[in-house]
Amino acid sequence: MRCLRLPRLIDELDRVAALRKKVAMFRQLAKVQLLLRDDFGLAPLTDAHQRDPLDLLDDRYDKAATIVTSQLPVDLWHAYLGDPILADAILDRLVDNAHRIVLKGDSMRARRAHPETTPLKEHCQPPTD
Repeated sequence: MRCLRLPRLIDELDRVAALRKKVAMFRQLAKVQLLLRDDFGLAPLTDAHQRDPLDLLDDRYDKAATIVTSQLPVDLWHAYLGDPILADAILDRLVDNAHRIVLKGDSMRARRAHPETTPLKEHCQPPTD
């Protein structure tokens, strides 16, 4: 398993691109059994990084599991990515074989600060779309 927060992944991609080893990094990530990509949509993507999420998903499609977490609702991903065709391609690869979980309520950090809050099962809702 490999966990990559999107902002750190972007930094790492910049570093390996400068070394001309980006393809090798993508090949390595394609072999990981489970890739967790955390914080998708947290920071804007530059034009240079717009295709990276698609390339990573494409390399892994039907070969290995990928978990994408985001506080940005899926219906706003088109606006976030800026390119509707690219957003469609990314969503197509994610949604086709996906289990989607939408969490409601306070964050887990808030729960730890106030353990008297409602049980976690009340915060999990199936998607409505």
